[in-house]
Amino acid sequence: MQGTVWSRLKRKTRHMNHRYARFIPKFLSVSFTLVMIMLILASCGGSKVETTPASTPASTLSLSSTVFQEAGSIPANYTCSGRNISPPLTWSIVPQGTQTFVLIMVDLDAGEFTHWVLFNLPSDISELQEIVSPQGQLPASALEGKNSFGKTGYGGPCPPSGRTHRYQFTLYAVNQSLNLTAGASRNQVFEAMQGHILAQGQLIGTYQR
Repeated sequence: MQGTVWSRLKRKTRHMNHRYARFIPKFLSVSFTLVMIMLILASCGGSKVETTPASTPASTLSLSSTVFQEAGSIPANYTCSGRNISPPLTWSIVPQGTQTFVLIMVDLDAGEFTHWVLFNLPSDISELQEIVSPQGQLPASALEGKNSFGKTGYGGPCPPSGRTHRYQFTLYAVNQSLNLTAGASRNQVFEAMQGHILAQGQLIGTYQR
């Protein structure tokens, strides 16, 4: 009895194997098609608006300030609550081939609101003293762009009361002078820098009113 049952089970198993074997090629074909579709979609990702230069720098600049540390509070003197003057900044580790520097300051918590655009800084300097803007004490050849306040030059942190905002200073080492005039926008500076960035460094400060 047991042998008979076992024989029936074996025959049924063989029958099922033959029955489903014919579906294997179709299954493999469908799987291959789905994988190819996923790869094509991944390589054709939608376009997006760039808010920073697309080129990747080869090295990193060291950027710091004597009046606040990384992620530290920016003194009121350099904000709209005080004298609203630009803070002192220092940098190092400059790559060979640098012709000019570009400095951009944005509010990371306000849709990258632009506070300062400074370009064509000469390559032989490694610091900016305080109050270089808006007092017109810029190094030779340096020019300032228009900020989101609608003015040319520095506009200090001025967040809504009760909220702490982060302000990012980014310094770029560029291998050429930018063919732009004073009052250029941040996007115009970004476009002019494309393919010419050798290195960059960042410093973030915070402020709350």
